[in-house]
Amino acid sequence: MNFLAHLCLANGDSGLMLGGLFGDFVRGRRALRVYPESVSQGILLHRYIDRCTDQSSVVKKLRPQFPREFRRYSGIIIDLAFDHELARNWWRYMPGSLERFDVETRDLLRDHAEMVPEKLGSFMRYADRYGLFTSYRQEDVILYALAGIGTRLSRPNPLHRVEEIWPEFAPKFKVAFRQFFPEIQSEVFDWRKRMSTTTGS
Repeated sequence: MNFLAHLCLANGDSGLMLGGLFGDFVRGRRALRVYPESVSQGILLHRYIDRCTDQSSVVKKLRPQFPREFRRYSGIIIDLAFDHELARNWWRYMPGSLERFDVETRDLLRDHAEMVPEKLGSFMRYADRYGLFTSYRQEDVILYALAGIGTRLSRPNPLHRVEEIWPEFAPKFKVAFRQFFPEIQSEVFDWRKRMSTTTGS
C-alpha cells in the first residue's frame, strides 16, 4: 500500500488525495457511487496508477531479478521501496517539507472522518503512533511494514525476511524509482487532462 506515492500524485487536490488513500480499502463500482464525485475520481486515479505501475517497463524489468521465493511478492516490496525513495527525495518532487505534508494529510482525514473506511481509520491510528510518512525515510520502518503486511496475507510468505535481500536491491530500487516516478507523473498529468475534458470541469 504505497500511500505516499498516491498522495503525492494527487498534486494537492483534496478529493484525489482522499480517493488515493481510500483506494486500497474499497472495491468495485459501488465505491464510486457512495462518495462525492471528487473522491470517486481519486479512487479511479488510484486504480489507474496501480495499473500503470504494473505495466511499467521499469517495474517489469525489476521483478524477475528477485529470488524465486520473493518474486510473487515483488510488487508489494517494490511499492514500499518506492515510497521509501519518495520519502527520502521528497524535495525533488513536492514543495514544502514532508513533515508538513504528513500533518496536512492527518488534518484532511480528520476533517472527513465520516467517510473514511473503517480499515483505513484503524491503519492511520496505528500510523499516528509512528509518524508514518516521515518515518518512511528509514529502511527499518519499511522492513517492519513489509513484515506486518506479510502477517495479514492468507498464505505463508517471506515478507518478514526482506531484510535478507534489501542490501542487494536497495541500489536497484533507487535507480528504478528515479526512472519510474517522472513517467508516472506524466501519465497522471495526461489522465487528469482526459478526465477534465470528459467531465467538463
